[in-house]
Amino acid sequence: MIRTHDVLIVGGGLVGASLAIALDGLPLDVAMVEATPPGDLPAVFDQRNLSLAAASVNALGALGVMQELRAPAGPIRRIHISRAGDFGSVRLEASDYGREAFGQVVVARDFGEALEARLAQLPRLVRYRPARFVALEGDDGEARGVRLATAEGELQLRARLVVAADGTRSGLREALGIGTRTHDYGQTLFIARVRGERAPDGTAFERFTDSGPTALLPRGDRAFGVVHGVPTAQAAEVAALDEAGWLARIQQVFGWRAGRLVASGERSAYPIAAIVADELVAPRAVLLGNAAQTIHPIGAQGFNLGLRDALTLAELLRAHAGDPGEAALLQRHAQRRSEDRERTLAFSHGLARITGNASPLLRPLRSLGLLAADRAGWLQAWLVGGAMGFRGDVPELCR
Repeated sequence: MIRTHDVLIVGGGLVGASLAIALDGLPLDVAMVEATPPGDLPAVFDQRNLSLAAASVNALGALGVMQELRAPAGPIRRIHISRAGDFGSVRLEASDYGREAFGQVVVARDFGEALEARLAQLPRLVRYRPARFVALEGDDGEARGVRLATAEGELQLRARLVVAADGTRSGLREALGIGTRTHDYGQTLFIARVRGERAPDGTAFERFTDSGPTALLPRGDRAFGVVHGVPTAQAAEVAALDEAGWLARIQQVFGWRAGRLVASGERSAYPIAAIVADELVAPRAVLLGNAAQTIHPIGAQGFNLGLRDALTLAELLRAHAGDPGEAALLQRHAQRRSEDRERTLAFSHGLARITGNASPLLRPLRSLGLLAADRAGWLQAWLVGGAMGFRGDVPELCR
């Protein structure tokens, strides 16, 4: 017999695992397809630094994930934004808004281990691992057929709702015939853990240059998480730098705002491109996270946006007693996600374009913008609301 699941989540990364946890307790037969075997974490859970917005921290705390973190998170108590060559800067203080922090910085691997600890507490969740999505079959009116490749051979399943949470190069999105819009930023992002002479004080620094954005994030282990964007043409040169040369490069970008940087861990490099799906839903299928939209990491919006995708779907399923793959339900999901998605995409893409433009004609306009954002209360409130994840139709758990 071919087993039928109410919800089949393809992808066990950040968003897929979060959705599985959010669906716990519902009268639904939920399963997850994971590429890695038991005991291993997906490759996405590496040394990258995740900047969790306050809305995400609220939701992950309610889901019991934050409590499973074994390493301390780093609170973001203030944000400092500037651009090399432009005058003016923006300084945002969480305490000015009655909050202890705008969000928290966690290491992706630590977060992956916390998610795995919570997943292990869900006795009803069915986990196919290691397994890989192969193909979709037609909709028979009650469910779609799904074929998986496993160590034991091909496995056939049926699912009333299939969730694509399988990342930027989503095989499920391709099988659904959903097209994408792609923009290559011509940049490569370098990630590392850097230690300074003094420990972080809760300030997250965002520094823009003609070459790309660089961020220093306050980790919970008394080190900084560095996110450094460079033109792809320079990536090999930056990768070849020794530790002293790498630290000198980051120090030159930031000056002495965070003190002297004295040591660095290994560097990882990732090309930057935006890939945005033309549709969020298809018959008995929905796209979440990077499968729905992979955006420029500027402003640390990506995972937070994907988590809100998952939480919105979970909230709708919690309030819906009927077929989880019902077309009207999926359309409500797409409608609820549209404002948050479009505003976040526009913010991310616009900020990447305007801050990376070296034209001297833009410098006075950018400088005036920085001065206005630092002094205009309404503009600061708008920036803070977006940075904390309170944009558009916010899922209840985020509040």
